[in-house]
Amino acid sequence: MRDNHINVPAEESRILEERIRAEIDQQGPIRFERFMEMALYAPGLGYYVRRRDPFGRGGDFYTAEQLQPVFGVLIAQAIASLRKRAGSPAGFRVVELGAGRGEMAAALDEFGYTAIEALDDGWPDHMTGVVFANEFFDALPVRVAVRRGRRFIEQMVNWRDGRFVFVDGGRATGELGEYLARYYANVEDGATVEAHLGGLKAIDRIAAALDGYLVAIDYGYTTREFVRHTAGTLMSYRRHVATPDVLADPGDRDITSHVPFSVLEDRLKQRGATMERFSTLASFLLDAGEADEFAAAIECADEKEALRRRMQLKTLMFGMGETFRVMMARCVGRVG
Repeated sequence: MRDNHINVPAEESRILEERIRAEIDQQGPIRFERFMEMALYAPGLGYYVRRRDPFGRGGDFYTAEQLQPVFGVLIAQAIASLRKRAGSPAGFRVVELGAGRGEMAAALDEFGYTAIEALDDGWPDHMTGVVFANEFFDALPVRVAVRRGRRFIEQMVNWRDGRFVFVDGGRATGELGEYLARYYANVEDGATVEAHLGGLKAIDRIAAALDGYLVAIDYGYTTREFVRHTAGTLMSYRRHVATPDVLADPGDRDITSHVPFSVLEDRLKQRGATMERFSTLASFLLDAGEADEFAAAIECADEKEALRRRMQLKTLMFGMGETFRVMMARCVGRVG
């Protein structure tokens, strides 16, 4: 098995660690949000911007987008249905957020497909069509707080004994305090919460610009399901091994946080959007392929390829399909 990390210079990891340590030396412990931002996105050094491929068998994790062509065909069918529902408006197009290596480009080319990595990277002021966000929200930097009695205490990152560690900061105030009071006021003492403030800002920008549909695919939880995640949901991934130690080896590991779907839904509604769907990925793909009984996705003259496609469909429906959720909202291009 090819190890993509062999080609990652150790020098890059050392430089990134030194930069994070320098910030801590200058200003004291830093927010985890800042640590995660640097670990994933520091120019030339962060996990997602280094010159190597984190996806697939030789990388650190799989996404549904690697299951091609089946995933692309079914998503294209779903988007074609949304375009028809919207009345096939002129200028209809698809913008994918966090497109990785662009595996959806061929499948979505008929919709004037555009891939952007972040909302500050070529994001339109206005668009008609679909914003497609597959495992985008889980990789946005988050702030972390722990409930201690009646208060939430923000968790900061410090450097001690040769490694990065979490330490208590001050009481959660400002936008963090407001977020926690609105969505997590009743969590149990000792609960760890990741605050997706970046996710809310992304929703604001999408809702303001989009006349059409947001289709977000991710793993996460609803408010009622949070009781299963009171220890926090932060995870890091390296060579297909998951660990809750998200502070080790910054730049060499993916870092994710479960998406709080109820929080994003609430923000969408505040911004004038209408929730159209919240379901498993399997249910969403089943509806997409129902019209032709999955013929476009799996039929192929080559028997080996046809078998490979059937296995892809099985993985999508019964593996990832039950773990991942689809949140779909109709946006009308205004900020409430």
